Amino acid sequence: MDFVADIGSFLLKAAIIVVAIGFIVGLLAQAAQKQKKSKGDLQVTHLSKELNELSEQLKIELMDKKAQKKALKALKKKKATENKEKRLFVIDFKGSMDAKEVDSLRHEVNAILNLATEKDEVLVRLESGGGVVNGYGLAAAQLQRLREQKLTVNVAIDKVAASGGYMMACVGHKLMAAPFAFIGSIGVVAQIPNFHRFLKKHNVDFEQLTAGEYKRTLTLFGENTDEGRRKFKQDLEAIHRQFKSFVQENRAELDIDKVATGEVWSGQEAKELGLIDEVTTSDAWLMKQHKGFDVLQLQYVIRKPLSERFAKGMSVIIHTLKTSLTRSDVSQ
Repeated sequence: MDFVADIGSFLLKAAIIVVAIGFIVGLLAQAAQKQKKSKGDLQVTHLSKELNELSEQLKIELMDKKAQKKALKALKKKKATENKEKRLFVIDFKGSMDAKEVDSLRHEVNAILNLATEKDEVLVRLESGGGVVNGYGLAAAQLQRLREQKLTVNVAIDKVAASGGYMMACVGHKLMAAPFAFIGSIGVVAQIPNFHRFLKKHNVDFEQLTAGEYKRTLTLFGENTDEGRRKFKQDLEAIHRQFKSFVQENRAELDIDKVATGEVWSGQEAKELGLIDEVTTSDAWLMKQHKGFDVLQLQYVIRKPLSERFAKGMSVIIHTLKTSLTRSDVSQ
């Protein structure tokens, strides 16, 4: 009888594995088909509905049963007839060092520009400590496209908008920040390690050939020169001047020489210096605005590579099988 039970257990386990493999193959085929059509999906969330429902639900919960019935009926009627003329498009940008999120931002801006009118507004909830110049320059240019189409751009900073993050933020017509958010860092920095002395100590030669006087100014492995350092510093100063000019163009009343020192200030200090217009959180601002707008949050989600999804699916299935088999062994 034990032998028969062992055979039955083995067949059950084998069947589970076969079904799991078939399921994975099916998912891969389906995912591959979708991958051909699009890199990602634009997800739309009706924030005005969520905000209204939360507020109304709390009010209704505090009523007696008779009043609740009447209030629910009135709320249902209000939803059916409510049609706001103005829309507020909300997009989130949480920037990394290389500003790779600009790809999703581009799709979100394209979607808004294809749909919005001059009555509509945009809220960018921004969070970034900055990063590469070219990446954040492109991100700021994407927000400028909204202004060029005569749309009002609002920027809310709940945690940090520094360096490249502030470069993006200053594009907005109105800037808001939480009291203790970090704002500013209008400066440029570059850090380069040099291994020349280490290589020299170990008798390792390094050769670098260039065409063009300043093709390479500082190097990781060669011996850096004062002339190379001077030219590299000049390049940083040129980028800094361009950064300052960009901020000044977007915030004409700002004393740029006073704030373009690379320093960071809290939201309250930033307001006093003119770096932002209002001290508030994005949630507080949205609560004030949502009654006059149809608030729509847009998020372009890039599909994960097929290999990554496959690996994740396999790990989940293997974990499930291990758990089920362990339970089976314990029960025996």
